[in-house]
Amino acid sequence: MTTTIKKNALTVQLYQDIRKTVSFKEYKDEDVEVALKHTLFSVVAYKEDRPVGIARLVGDDRVTFFIKDVVIIPEYQSNGVGHQLMLALFEYIEEHACEGAYVGLMSTPGKEAFYEKYGFIKRPTENLGSGMVLYYEKKK
Repeated sequence: MTTTIKKNALTVQLYQDIRKTVSFKEYKDEDVEVALKHTLFSVVAYKEDRPVGIARLVGDDRVTFFIKDVVIIPEYQSNGVGHQLMLALFEYIEEHACEGAYVGLMSTPGKEAFYEKYGFIKRPTENLGSGMVLYYEKKK
C-alpha cells in the first residue's frame, strides 16, 4: 500500500479527526480555520483513499520555520508515513528558506529519535537552552 502525499490539502475536519486519534489538545473549529489560513504549508498522507497523517509548517517563510502537528493515526505509525510527511516539509523548506534558517519543533515525548534522524538536536545542550512552551489562557 503506497503513501500518497497531498500538498496544502489540510482541512479543519481532517485536522480535528486525525489529532483526535492521538488525544492531542482539541481546539474550536473556527480557531483551527484561522490557524490553517496562516499556515505556510501543509501535507496530508493518504493510504488508498484514507487520510492517515498530517503535518504543517508555520513561520515567516524565510528565516524561521516551525514544524507543527506531525500526526499519524496510530495504526499507520512506524511504516514510513511520518518520513514521507517530513520529506515533503523539507522540500518546501528547501525552496523557501534562506541560508542558516531556523527550523524548530516540539517533539511529543518518546518521539525525539524520529526527529533526530532529520538532524534535529535535543535541547538543552551546552549552547542551546531548553525548548519551552506556554498554552495561553485568555483573561476573562
